[in-house]
Amino acid sequence: MSGGAPVLLLFALLAVVLFFGGRRLFRSRAHGWLVADGGNDGGAPARRAVSRWAWRLFKREWRQQLLVLSLIVVAVAATVVGAAVAIDSEVPASNGFGTAGDMATFASPGPHMSAELAMIKARYGRTDVIENESRPVPGSVGNYQLRAQAPNGPFGRPMLSLLSGRYPTTAGETALTPSLASDLGLKVGDTWAQGDHERALHVVGLVQDPENFEDQFALVAPGQVSRPSEVTVLFDAPGVPPQQIGANVQTPASSAQTNPLPAIVIGGGLTMGMLLIGLVSVGGFTVLAQRRLRSFGVLASLGATEDNISLVVKANGAVVGIVGATVGAGAGLLAWFAYRPTFQATAHRAIPLLAVPWPAVAGGMVLAVLAAYFSASRPARAVARVPVLAALSGRPNPPPKVHRSALPGLACLVAAFLVIGYGGSHSTAGGGATETVLGLALLVPAVILLAPFCLSLLGRLARVAPVTVRLAWRDLARYRARSGPALAAISLAVLIAVVICVVAAARYANPLDYTGSNVASNQLVVYTYTPGSLLGGPVTGSSPATEQKTALAIAGLVGSHEVVELLTTSATLSYAGPDRRWDGAIYVATPELLAAFHIRPGEISPSADIITVRPRLASVAHMQLVDNGQANNGPSTEAPGCTSSNCIIERPVIQELDALPSGTSAPNTLITLHAIGQLGLKPGLAGWFIQAPQAINPAQAKSAQLMAVAQGMSIETKDNVPNMSTLINGATTFGIGLALAILAMSVGLVRSETAGDLRVLAATGASSWARHALSAATAGGLALLGGLLGTVAGYVGMIGWVRGNAVAGGLAAVADVPVTNLLVILLGMPAVAVVLGWVLSGRERPATSRRAIE
Repeated sequence: MSGGAPVLLLFALLAVVLFFGGRRLFRSRAHGWLVADGGNDGGAPARRAVSRWAWRLFKREWRQQLLVLSLIVVAVAATVVGAAVAIDSEVPASNGFGTAGDMATFASPGPHMSAELAMIKARYGRTDVIENESRPVPGSVGNYQLRAQAPNGPFGRPMLSLLSGRYPTTAGETALTPSLASDLGLKVGDTWAQGDHERALHVVGLVQDPENFEDQFALVAPGQVSRPSEVTVLFDAPGVPPQQIGANVQTPASSAQTNPLPAIVIGGGLTMGMLLIGLVSVGGFTVLAQRRLRSFGVLASLGATEDNISLVVKANGAVVGIVGATVGAGAGLLAWFAYRPTFQATAHRAIPLLAVPWPAVAGGMVLAVLAAYFSASRPARAVARVPVLAALSGRPNPPPKVHRSALPGLACLVAAFLVIGYGGSHSTAGGGATETVLGLALLVPAVILLAPFCLSLLGRLARVAPVTVRLAWRDLARYRARSGPALAAISLAVLIAVVICVVAAARYANPLDYTGSNVASNQLVVYTYTPGSLLGGPVTGSSPATEQKTALAIAGLVGSHEVVELLTTSATLSYAGPDRRWDGAIYVATPELLAAFHIRPGEISPSADIITVRPRLASVAHMQLVDNGQANNGPSTEAPGCTSSNCIIERPVIQELDALPSGTSAPNTLITLHAIGQLGLKPGLAGWFIQAPQAINPAQAKSAQLMAVAQGMSIETKDNVPNMSTLINGATTFGIGLALAILAMSVGLVRSETAGDLRVLAATGASSWARHALSAATAGGLALLGGLLGTVAGYVGMIGWVRGNAVAGGLAAVADVPVTNLLVILLGMPAVAVVLGWVLSGRERPATSRRAIE
């Protein structure tokens, strides 16, 4: 299926829910719309009367509904900010085109290019020519572009902005981007000596590409790039297909790649936000309806129909939704305005102030109102059906049988396992996205339907608990209409965290495509080879003694006395199986390098060919250790013909050692001396590995880079890519924080109906300890059940995904989730909930203490 199928599926599921809810609404109100004002239900005058009463009740009791209002405000505000971030994270399809409708790219300038350029100019008129020459940034592994472009060109003006100074106009002038100027240590007014055979350039300004802040380039006047590696021609050919102009011609539409991720983020976030609003709001409106039960009984005794009574609660839900959506949209826009400057630095491009997806904002507001309205519909129907005498006595309806929801919940859980498993088994072939999204969507009703059953089990466990815990847990089981949705919302928050943890662990644990941060914050790699060349490729030309002296000076700069040589060979690991590849460098396991990581020689197996920190690499089949015939200092003469006997080791012995560093550029995969001797390899110097006693700060990294530049060397320090522990800990913190926020909103609603129990306990001589214990037990019980239900549902779904997913590494990837994170969710979250429930239970309100015992 197409890449947008998951998005359509999410909105289709939401549309189905709204359709059935709307159909039920229409059926319930159709009679009232068709009956005259003097009909059996009182007609329009009765509806206006109860609506006005509902509005007065909201104005009088808005503090009691503050939790539901706050949830809607936060959800809508998060939708506004999240939608803006998701949409603006994508680079526009016209990036690189400026205002042009067509773009021709020439990789190798020559007579053929000149002829095509003349043809384009003669046929289509105005053109904008941009010449680029790619060059390495001195002392870094990155590149920059020497760019010749007219600042006032007919099409390229949106691709240039002047930050300070002026644009270059003559042959000896240039304007640099801020990042390149920082790397080179230059500012406006300085002279840039490019090299021995390059003329010096005078820096006259700072510029940037508003569409791409990461684009590092030195702008020169048109015609000043003598050896362009790429020439771009911008022009307008309206109505002419690109293929009729040339094979190297593109349009914004033809170059755009469909990426469903922003729509998936918006659709998924919007759907999850509306679900959380609905789940928590159901409990809130149930409590409010129960509080007004006697008033509804009096209203029914005066002749009000079930429709009139239910309209009071529904109108209240609509008012709460409208107020919350309006305030939330305003708060979200203010938050986006405040966050936009920071997000521009993260997105690396200029973003307009009002670059907000207004349809998503409007849709979020409408869905928030509908979610609040439909959340109020369920308690509205329940309270309208309570007999008059039961309503006047204040007795709630008995809870429904749990088997009505447990069996469908188990069915959804099993279906989610099978569907996600099918999607995981087809993900390596480029498919399975729709099935995976559908399976994750099935986990949501599974959690919602299983929540009442879990509360019933908690009520049975209360038989052996102390009296205060017994009262709290039995209340949760007895009033499942309000505690069930709260438990489902908490479980969904935990489910999100568990899914992120499992997927992240599976991705980061792929031994063939290693990902994460390059080195630790206190580590630095000094390379002897030129940036852009292969490891072991052409060296810079400095003498070995000078290079080593520079490496020692850099180590002293960062306060390190641990400098280890990195040796490399012409041998590489390769994978002969399908759909995988090896990614990473292989260094020599010298005694000095092993000692730097406190690895004793006796810890290495004598038959090991490779030692690595990559998990499960030793169990990957079809691996080969191949000498590709090129040593560090030139072609190898010791392996003239590549056969399995002299330069290929089939199924090399790989040993895993946790003491090696885990960074993608750190020496974490090493070839042993045993394999070097077997293949007859000749090691060569590739650089030095430096470990500092503390994190290397930006000033030290900049000074080290300048020292390396002076000798034609390069360095690599820690990048901004998060590692697995950072991502998993962030997901755990997010899940627990969201669950505790929902818990705080729900416990107050759940415990507000136990005022009668508190008065009975106070009358029998119970102290304030009982009130604190009731709130703590309620919070702890909901948190414990939510953690268990969310974790089980998340693991059931993710086990189905990883069991057939080749990239994830099979079922073994599930074991990579840190046990500590699960213990924090399963034990730490209930403990925090108990403490918060105890502390936030507060003092008993005077109105409650003065109320008569019923």
